[in-house]
Amino acid sequence: MKKEFKTESKKLMDLMINSIYTNKEIFLREIISNASDAIDKLHYMSLTDKSIKVKKSDFAIFIKPDKNNKTLTISDNGIGMTKEELEKNLGTIAKSGSEEFKKTEEHKKGIDIIGQFGVGFYSAFMVAKEVTVISKKYGTDEAYMWSSKGIDGYEIKSTTKDTYGTDVLLTLKDDTESDVYSKFLETYELQSLIHKYSDYITYPIKMDIEKSVLKEKTSENEEDEYVTKVETEVINSLTPIWHRDKKKITEEEYSTFYKDKFNDYEEPLRHIHVKAEGAISYDALLYIPSHAPYDYYSKEYKKGLQLYSNGVLIMEKCEDLLPDYFSFVKGVVDSPDLTLNISRETLQQNRVLKTIASSLENKIKKELLDMEESAEENYQKFFKDFGLQIKYGIYNDFGMNKDKLSDLLIFKSSNTELPFTTLKSYVTRLKENDSHIYYACGETISKISMLPKVTAALEKGLEVLYCTDYVDEFVFMTLNKYMDKDFVNVCSEKMDLDTKEEKEELKKANEEYASMFKEMQGFIPEVSLVCFTNKLSEHPVCLSSKGDFSVEMEKAMNAMPINNEMKASKVLEINKDHAIAKKLEALKDNKEELEEYTKVLYAQARMIEGLPIENPTEIASLICKYLAK
Repeated sequence: MKKEFKTESKKLMDLMINSIYTNKEIFLREIISNASDAIDKLHYMSLTDKSIKVKKSDFAIFIKPDKNNKTLTISDNGIGMTKEELEKNLGTIAKSGSEEFKKTEEHKKGIDIIGQFGVGFYSAFMVAKEVTVISKKYGTDEAYMWSSKGIDGYEIKSTTKDTYGTDVLLTLKDDTESDVYSKFLETYELQSLIHKYSDYITYPIKMDIEKSVLKEKTSENEEDEYVTKVETEVINSLTPIWHRDKKKITEEEYSTFYKDKFNDYEEPLRHIHVKAEGAISYDALLYIPSHAPYDYYSKEYKKGLQLYSNGVLIMEKCEDLLPDYFSFVKGVVDSPDLTLNISRETLQQNRVLKTIASSLENKIKKELLDMEESAEENYQKFFKDFGLQIKYGIYNDFGMNKDKLSDLLIFKSSNTELPFTTLKSYVTRLKENDSHIYYACGETISKISMLPKVTAALEKGLEVLYCTDYVDEFVFMTLNKYMDKDFVNVCSEKMDLDTKEEKEELKKANEEYASMFKEMQGFIPEVSLVCFTNKLSEHPVCLSSKGDFSVEMEKAMNAMPINNEMKASKVLEINKDHAIAKKLEALKDNKEELEEYTKVLYAQARMIEGLPIENPTEIASLICKYLAK
């Protein structure tokens, strides 16, 4: 006799099939997980009831596709269900037998039951036009069949079954233009789905596989002949590598797992294997890649770790487990303590997930610091590809994470004895009374080293950090200090190494030529100030900036695909001890030539800074004019 689902159950089924589950292929994961739960229950009972004569080695889940009848059968030799249990567990949607089992006093640590909400079974209706369940409870003689074609209702009747356990038979829907249901009868498709979602179910998932094998020859002259042979194979891996004892896993095994799991051809730089037990338990296996994916710094790249619950894949990329600045990390996390939502496709934002994420973040940072100290070459390789992401992490979120990440920074230094230096190492080399960390920015190290103010700083014995990333100045601005040392751009007005006497002498020279400098500024209105400087060695001129927004910041902002009007407050500085200063003095009363010289000097300063010249033809003509004199 046909029975109807309750009205609320009909609504829930319709919602579940059409809304809750967005990916049809997960039906197989859900049914396999239910089968695993049924085996778990019987296995537990066998541990406490000696009359139950079953061995763990006998348990298995069987997958049987039938292309002729368009059916897919998932069978288990678990505890099975009585008529009443079929009615209770399948006749009422969201009634979970696993959840009830969890609540009983019988459930002890060591038996993990995956199911929780009791709706996963009904995901079968996304791909099946009819679902039939044949079940026989262990220790009973009766078997029963539950069948349904969807929201219209279901039937339960007596049947026969040779062995205990449960068979779930799906009669697949007909193919349409948009959905191909027959693919779930293909061996390779089923294997792929098992590997993807259920590879680490603790019981073997078996399936008959057709293979073409060479027929044994009866004579030497007989030609090679291949025949089709059917073999039962275990499809899943059973025990995941992250559940194994770390001491018994070789580096080769770690590496092989990484390359196979994440489709990388190179060895990872480091792995982090975590086994956490306590209030919140989880296993994690993380990797630091040796190179960045081609799309790493694009919008298409998606961060996240693979998330498992008791060996069942819940989420391909769980973004919440990694902060953006560690988005390069790949790996898996498996925890029995996660609270899943109704479909297992997303997770409730809860304390458990946040706790795991925080713990992993600390372990990643620790591993990077260790690599920085003990494997410099590897760390330099890492930083070349992922250093920019660390820098983003410093100035994003208003510098909230700057203290976490500052020790991970490395820079090329003017100290030629060092390939790279950390900020901590730089500070240890500072002279006793020096309270500054000096740096300079530019396109390349060679260009930076030739900047006029950089060469002057080097002549004074200062160590200068060479910064070639466009974000570097934003990073230093966000950091502000490191170990109580201020960051100073040697090309900015903050650079001050003059003695009191030198400052007085410079002040007098600028006052004497104030009117000429004001006139020169009128020729180049984009410059806020023209003045003498004694911070240059042999160079005649340079361009610096006033305030925190530098010339390099201007270049960085202009390179972005946005309409940006931000400009650095530029200062044209002229070496007061250079011959060009005497030449300008001679031109004080020749307005035409003074203007021409000013334009040439400003163009020269812009070229040194890597800035474009607005009218290169005019400048070239002026240079030739004075070369010809």
